[in-house]
Amino acid sequence: MEGLLARAFDPARAWSMGLEVSLREEAFGALAYHHGNRRLVFLKSPALVTLVRRLEEFASANEALDALVPRGERGRYLKALASLQRSDLLHER
Repeated sequence: MEGLLARAFDPARAWSMGLEVSLREEAFGALAYHHGNRRLVFLKSPALVTLVRRLEEFASANEALDALVPRGERGRYLKALASLQRSDLLHER
């Protein structure tokens, strides 16, 4: 039920990977596993893995995107972060 009540992804806010989430790096990117809800998600690029791992270093997702993602690819990564939040892999700080 908590996931249904969760706030929509807002890139102006601070985010981090959930404490119950682990990443296993693969050639294509990584497998993200949520130990609580047992959800398995594919992160389909090494750059997305870097972004997710480093989100907590920035005051907002926008700042992380500005620092780590080429401007022309920002929309794609923003969409990916929103999907990860809906899957309960990212949490607002």
